[in-house]
Amino acid sequence: ELQQKVEEVEMLKMELQMLETERVRLSLVEEKLMDVLQLLQQLRDLNVSKRALGKILLSTLESCRDPQPGKAQLFEVLDTLQQELAACELLHRQPLEQAQSPRSLANPLVISC
Repeated sequence: ELQQKVEEVEMLKMELQMLETERVRLSLVEEKLMDVLQLLQQLRDLNVSKRALGKILLSTLESCRDPQPGKAQLFEVLDTLQQELAACELLHRQPLEQAQSPRSLANPLVISC
């Protein structure tokens, strides 16, 4: 009976360790997803076309077609998408263009979707 309890405790420890590992993995995915969403928001604010965003997404999916061994495919896609979005030249040109062109709206209540 004592041996059975020891085995149960060991199984519970292993399950707890697996749950902790999964929690950390999900936390990393959440962080990467937040980064991607922030970059998408910035690009939307710059009125980047749907076509340009579509090209970035297709490029990401193409580069992740063959998953790398040992790397979770979801995280790989999010990581690659985040890198592609961060490398978007429109994000890097934005401050310069804002300084050069007076793009103030005539009606500040107009919101671009």
